[in-house]
Amino acid sequence: MFFKKNDKKIEDSFLIKVGALLIHAAKIDENYTENEEEIIKKTLLELGVKNENLSSTIKEAKIIEENSNQILEFTREVKNLSENEKIKIIEALWAIIYSNKDADLYETNLMRRLAGLLYIDSKVMGDIKNKIKNENLKWHILLMIIAL
Repeated sequence: MFFKKNDKKIEDSFLIKVGALLIHAAKIDENYTENEEEIIKKTLLELGVKNENLSSTIKEAKIIEENSNQILEFTREVKNLSENEKIKIIEALWAIIYSNKDADLYETNLMRRLAGLLYIDSKVMGDIKNKIKNENLKWHILLMIIAL
C-alpha cells in the first residue's frame, strides 16, 4: 500500500484516479475486454483497494474516466510516487495494452504521453514495454500450444 497515513479519503481518491487511468488505457482502443478488467482489478487490489471496496472503486473510476477529457487529473498524484511505485502502475498499463497481443497507435501515444507526465525515462519505459510484451507473447504461444 502506498499510504502510510491513515487518511482514507486521500487514499480512496488516489486509487480511484489510478483506476480511471487504467480504465482509460483499456478503453482507448475502443475494445474494453474482460481480460483488461481483470488486470485492473488485480492491480487495484495490489495497490491497496480492499476486496469489499473493489466494485465501488471500479464503478467510481469508470464514472471519472467517462467524464474526463484529459489524463492530467489521473496522473497528478501518480507523478509524485516513488520510481518503483510508478513502475508498478506502468507495468499494469502495458499489461492492459498487450492483453490483446498488440498495441495500436492510440495506446502507444498514450504511453508516450504518460512517460513525460510521470517523469519516466524513455529507456525505462521501453524496457517495461518489452518485458510485458515478451511475457504476453510467451503466454499467447503457450495458449496456442495447449489449443493444439
